[in-house]
Amino acid sequence: MSHFAKKIYMLFNGAFLTCLSFFASAQTLTSDEIKEQLVKDWQRAKTYTLDYLNAMPADKYSFKPIDSIRSFSKQMLHLAQDNFAPLIATATGAQVPEAIKDRDLENCPGAQSKDSVVYFVTISYDFAIQSIKDLSPAKYGEMVSLFKWKETRFAMLEKAFEHQTHHRGQTTIYIRLQGIKPPGERLF
Repeated sequence: MSHFAKKIYMLFNGAFLTCLSFFASAQTLTSDEIKEQLVKDWQRAKTYTLDYLNAMPADKYSFKPIDSIRSFSKQMLHLAQDNFAPLIATATGAQVPEAIKDRDLENCPGAQSKDSVVYFVTISYDFAIQSIKDLSPAKYGEMVSLFKWKETRFAMLEKAFEHQTHHRGQTTIYIRLQGIKPPGERLF
């Protein structure tokens, strides 16, 4: 074997051993660790959303950037409604509280004030967090149906998280149009 071939062989061998040691040290997450991360993310999302709610002045909750879209309060009530049902209730099997069950929060005139919106958003996150805590990780792989879709409970939890993130994100422009800097990210 030539000197050059030996160098290439040693370099390849070193890289291979480095990769092998990296993969050997990688660890699999347990289902309890996944649950812990889900809860942590939902708690963070709750705090982040409350930052948004607190950034918007009470007299601007009815603000719409244009007439054809939801007001700030309706965006946040829509987020709250779906944190209850259908998303989290479907994902976890938790029962939606009777006081919320058949209500259309988004279109309820008495729910539009800042105090009411903050209340409903807060209890929706509390419901989501407690429902996730109560869900056995052994059920993450169970299939559930929502409208025409079939997903695992875990996938439905991911969709619920994406939904609330999407609607909170939409309200960034509402806050900016009031001349207010939106709350900073809470990635960690």
